[in-house]
Amino acid sequence: MKHAIIDSPIGELTLVGDDDGTVVTGLYFPHHWTRPDRTTFGERDDTAFPEAVRQLKEYFAGQRTEFDVPTRAEGDQFQRDVWAAIDQIPYGETATYGDLAKAVGGLPHEVGAAVGRNPLSILVACHRVVGKNGKLTGYAGGLKRKEFLLDLERPPAEDRGQLW
Repeated sequence: MKHAIIDSPIGELTLVGDDDGTVVTGLYFPHHWTRPDRTTFGERDDTAFPEAVRQLKEYFAGQRTEFDVPTRAEGDQFQRDVWAAIDQIPYGETATYGDLAKAVGGLPHEVGAAVGRNPLSILVACHRVVGKNGKLTGYAGGLKRKEFLLDLERPPAEDRGQLW
């Protein structure tokens, strides 16, 4: 295992993955709710994961709407099903915990627990999962980061039929 720390508009992000620096197994914020112990991250190599870093920079610059870096998320089958369903939420759109519960089976609070354990924040866009009626609810990186990411994906005002 190795890890890299990169700067982003929402603070430092820690990428974790294989020794080759190609497969990403985690993307974490500082004070991430379910961040594993740093000792499991392996050696620090800020040159690792160049493709993931490039794609994240493009995303934050508004030039990328999907990620295609190799990832591997560790979790039970239900968690992996929830994460796969999250991956189906299009850029700029949201789904509720209830929507995901209907898609994968289970209860909204069970889906919420699985969403909260997503080890690949941003890459698996759990910020697109919202509460009933679009209410912003918990996010492993904090609600300010979630709001920033949703705003980043929101079309310009003229595309939403608003002048300002």
